[in-house]
Amino acid sequence: DFEWGTLCKREAAAYLICSAMGWQLVPPTVLRDGTRGLGSVQFYIAHDSEAHYFTIQDDARFAQSLRQLALFDYVVNNADRKSGHCLIGADERLWAIDHGICFHTEYKLRTVIWEFSGESVEADLLEDMESLRQQLTNPEHTLAQQLCRLLNEDERNALLKRLKQLLRKQCYPTPQPH
Repeated sequence: DFEWGTLCKREAAAYLICSAMGWQLVPPTVLRDGTRGLGSVQFYIAHDSEAHYFTIQDDARFAQSLRQLALFDYVVNNADRKSGHCLIGADERLWAIDHGICFHTEYKLRTVIWEFSGESVEADLLEDMESLRQQLTNPEHTLAQQLCRLLNEDERNALLKRLKQLLRKQCYPTPQPH
């Protein structure tokens, strides 16, 4: 489904998108050209290997982070949000990993996080997403320029379309029929 050699770019793009919204969910991720070619390097998160989405989904300490993650996954069109891709770090924070198969132009959202479906999105999260929209639509903004090197034009347009749709509807995504 994805062009060869682009998965590492998607990992880096996911970090940039999440950071641009001020949501510290994705560990710092950068591209590096190594002995085997271009790849991504992500900050290692020391974590409890027994904790994952299904063990923390009802824990109020993670409610805000899970709401952010549900929106983030829709915006980046995450095709692979599994329970184990939600880490609880030694810092007691939720961390989201494994974003190599995001940003497809076709709708491919696959996630375990559906408990907010159809609910209204909170005003502060809408503000964060509006800030992202402004950054993405300003060709002079650093984020827009960085994404030009990581995603193709169709992928960037699809990202912006999903973001605008969320801002217009102002509710959490619901599962789509196949």
